[in-house]
Amino acid sequence: MVDDTPVRDLTDDEVAFFEDNGWVRLPRLVDPDHVALLRKRALEHLRERPRAVASPVDQAFGQSRDIAETDEHFRKLALAPALGRGATRMLRGVSGVRVQVTNLLIKEPQRGLPGTRDPERPGGHGATEFHQDFPWMPMDRSAMLTVWLALVDVPADMGSLRFYGGSHRYGLLGRSFTRDGDDQLSQHSWLGRLDLSPPLDLAAGDATAHHALTVHGAAANRRDTARLSFTVTYFDADALYTGTPYRQTDGLGLAVNQPFEHPGFPVVPHEG
Repeated sequence: MVDDTPVRDLTDDEVAFFEDNGWVRLPRLVDPDHVALLRKRALEHLRERPRAVASPVDQAFGQSRDIAETDEHFRKLALAPALGRGATRMLRGVSGVRVQVTNLLIKEPQRGLPGTRDPERPGGHGATEFHQDFPWMPMDRSAMLTVWLALVDVPADMGSLRFYGGSHRYGLLGRSFTRDGDDQLSQHSWLGRLDLSPPLDLAAGDATAHHALTVHGAAANRRDTARLSFTVTYFDADALYTGTPYRQTDGLGLAVNQPFEHPGFPVVPHEG
C-alpha cells in the first residue's frame, strides 16, 4: 500500500535534539494544505463536544479524546508510517510503537483580567500547569512521547507549549492537576535551574514532540481566537500492562504483565 499521508520524516538532527532535551520542534511536519482539511474536521468535532469544567485539566483546555477512533482523517494521520518511524527513532531502543491516545485540544482565549476568567463569557481557559504525562499511565516502561500538531497558526502568546530541557532524565516526579497550585514547579523548585524552552511561534502544520517524562506546560491564550491542535501519543509496542487503574484502560480486559494487544492500541507501521 502506498503511503500518501503528507507527513515528512524527521531529520537526524531533530532526533538527536529530542534525545538530548526531551522535546523538539518539528517545522512543517504536516503539509499545510492537509492541515486545512484537518482544521475543518476538528472544528466540527469540537463544536459538538460537551463543555466540561469540573477539573483543573478542563480549566486549562477543552478536548475531544480518541478522535482517531471516529474520524478516518485523524486515524490515518496517527498511523502514518512517517510518524511511526519518527517515534521509534526518538524512543531509542524500541522496536516499534503503539498509539496510546489521540486528541483534539482547544485552548480558548482567557477572559477578563490576567489570572481570571470572565463569568459573563464562559469557555475561556487558563494556563496549563507544568506537568509530566507519564505518572498516570498503566505501562511498565516510560518510553512514550506525544506529537503536538498546530492546526492553526499558534504564536507564543496563544499558549504554545514550553518544556524544561533535560527533565526527562530525572524519572517520575509525581502527579500534577491534583491540587490547586501544586504543579511540578512547586513540588520541585530545582527544575528552575534547567533550561526552559523559548516561547515558540508555530505555523499551522508545525509540531512539537515531547517525552512523557518531560516537564511541560503552557501559558493562557492571550489572543482573540482559539488555539487548536491535534495530539497523538505513542508508546513502546512491547510495553506490558501493569493493571494500574486508568479510565482509558479500565474494563478492556487487558491482562496484567502482557502487551497491549487490543484494537484501541494499534501498532504503527514504520517500515519504508
